[in-house]
Amino acid sequence: MGAFSIWHWLIVLVVVLVLFGGKGKISSLMGDFGKGLKSFKKGMKEDEATADTSDPKSIDSDSSATVKSSAVKDEAEKS
Repeated sequence: MGAFSIWHWLIVLVVVLVLFGGKGKISSLMGDFGKGLKSFKKGMKEDEATADTSDPKSIDSDSSATVKSSAVKDEAEKS
């Protein structure tokens, strides 16, 4: 059996069965962990898709001047 003895393979088998086999708590935790990874990857793909399609709004220096001039006009109308 290669470089490992039968005892090495038995220990590996026991660890795999404890983690992934049966109806134990550890196997359900590992399944939940796998589902979490899948949903995380899906969310990352959706974020990348929405980031590519959205157009970032640019701020022009003219728009800030317009805001300042309209504020001055509002103050003048109040007095």
